[in-house]
Amino acid sequence: MINVVLIALQVFLAFVGVYQFGLALFGIVRKRKELKHKPQKSFAVLVAAHNEEAVVGALIENLKNFDYPKELYDIFVICDNCTDGTADIAREHGVIACERNNPHLRGKGHAIEWMLKELWARPRQYDAVVMFDADNLVKTDFLQHMNNDLCDGHQVIQAYLDTKNPDDSWVTASYGITYWYCNRLWQLSRRNLNMANFLGGTGMCFESSLLKEMGWGATSLVEDLEFSMRCIKRGIHPVLNYEAKVYDEKPISFKASARQRLRWMQGHFTVARHYFFPLIWASIKERSFIKFDAAIYSASVYTTFFGFIATAMIWIDNIIPAENVFVSIYQYLPSWIAVVAISLAALMFPLVMMLERVKSWKMYAHLISMIFFQLSWLPITFYAFFTQNNKQWSHTQHTRVIRLEEVQSKQV
Repeated sequence: MINVVLIALQVFLAFVGVYQFGLALFGIVRKRKELKHKPQKSFAVLVAAHNEEAVVGALIENLKNFDYPKELYDIFVICDNCTDGTADIAREHGVIACERNNPHLRGKGHAIEWMLKELWARPRQYDAVVMFDADNLVKTDFLQHMNNDLCDGHQVIQAYLDTKNPDDSWVTASYGITYWYCNRLWQLSRRNLNMANFLGGTGMCFESSLLKEMGWGATSLVEDLEFSMRCIKRGIHPVLNYEAKVYDEKPISFKASARQRLRWMQGHFTVARHYFFPLIWASIKERSFIKFDAAIYSASVYTTFFGFIATAMIWIDNIIPAENVFVSIYQYLPSWIAVVAISLAALMFPLVMMLERVKSWKMYAHLISMIFFQLSWLPITFYAFFTQNNKQWSHTQHTRVIRLEEVQSKQV
C-alpha cells in the first residue's frame, strides 16, 4: 500500500514538473509593450516600513524623481511599530509619514490594511494604489507603465522584480538568478498565455475601486500570494508589466535567507489550506484553466514537502545494505528519461540568464553554488510544515544604502 501511494505521488510530481516546464517555454519569446496612454491616473504610493531609517531615505529620493507629473501622485510611508527615526526621515524628505502602533497585530499585511482605511478617510482620493517595501529601488518610468496598464483596463498589476544586490554574496546571487527565472519563465509565460500572474509583495499596483470593493483582507505571512488567490477566485487576473522594474534588497547571509524563506513557506501552507480546494472546485465547475493553474501553484508548497519525503525515503532505502523496500517510478521508465529530465532542469537557469542578457561571468559561476540554495528549500519547507501555525512576522533587517544609479551602472 505504501508503494502504491509512493508511485501515485511520484506520478503527480512528474505531472507538475512537466506542466511547469511546458508553461515555461512560452516565456522564451518576449514582446515589448509600448506606452500608448498619456499620464492621467493618480496614485497613492505606499511604502511599508518597520525600523527602516537606514534605507528609506534613498527610496523616497528615488520615488520623488519619477518621470510622472508630480501633482498626480503622493508618497506615504507606513511607519509600522517603528522604534527608530523612520518617520522623522520621511517627514524630512517632504512625504507623508503615517505612524501605526499595534504590537498585537504585527506584519506587513496588517499594516497595509490599516493604511488603506486611513487612505480612504483622507480628503483626496486616488485612482490607484502602488505598494513598495522600504528597501526597494524603482525605475523612474514605473508610474508611466502602471498608468498604461490601468488605462488598458487592468485592475491589479505586478512589476518585474529584480535584485539590487546580486553580487553581495553567493546567497544574493542565488536570489538574483531565481528572480530572473521566475520573471521570465514563470510570470512572463503566463502573461503571454493571458493567464493570471502572481503578486510578489512589492512593485504592486491596485485600482482603488477594486480595493474599496474587496477590502485588503490579506494578513497572512504571505499577503501578496493571499491577495493573488482572492483576486483569481473572484475572476480578477493580476497581470505582469515586464517593463516596470523594482529592485529588492536580499539577505546576504544564508541564516537570514533561511529565516526569510521559512516565513514565506509557513505563510504558503496557510494559503494552500484556504484556497486549493475552492480553486480546484471552481476550475472544474467553471472549466477555468486559470483557476486550475492558481490551485496548482497554491499547492506547490505541498508538492515540495511530499517530494522531499518521497525522495528521502527512496534514497535512504537505497543506501541501506538490504533489499529495497520502496519503489521509484524510474524503475519502470527507460534510464534516458531521468538523464533528459535532469539535463533540462539544469539548462533552464543558464538559458534564462542569457535571455535576460546577464553578462557577468561571476553570476554564471554562481550557478554551482545555487544548487545548494535550491536544495535548501527542501528542509526549510519540511520544517515550515510543522511550524505553519506560527503567525509571528519576522523582520529582515536592511542596513546598506544603495541608490538607483549604482544598480543601473552595474547592469550596464
